[in-house]
Amino acid sequence: MTRTLMKTLGVAALMGVSALSLPATAEAGHGWGGHGWNGHWHGGWGWGGPGYWGAGLIGLGVGAAVGAALTAPAYAGPPPGPYGPVAAGYGPPAWSPEWYTYCAQRYRSFNSHTGYFTGYDGQPYFCQ
Repeated sequence: MTRTLMKTLGVAALMGVSALSLPATAEAGHGWGGHGWNGHWHGGWGWGGPGYWGAGLIGLGVGAAVGAALTAPAYAGPPPGPYGPVAAGYGPPAWSPEWYTYCAQRYRSFNSHTGYFTGYDGQPYFCQ
């Protein structure tokens, strides 16, 4: 988790620094003395032009990367095992001669090499 977070923060910092290093274009006649403001309003939305779209998209990308890293699911590990000893089966102890006889008589599909029989649903079950 820490390694992933550090990688994400590193990428975000690199994207931020690269966005700041982009050159800004300057146009004569725009800004305070041109179309935007020179004592009274000349219309327009007042946004700085297409260069701000690039900065907005970079900010969106950085926010998405950081957000994805912070909400990544943590690995929980395998489920816990049974608590205490497993309850005994219904028949004799497994792998005993009585067990072989019991399972062979009870289940027609019993396989004495594996200890499993095939249920009506087609799934293998261990004979107990």
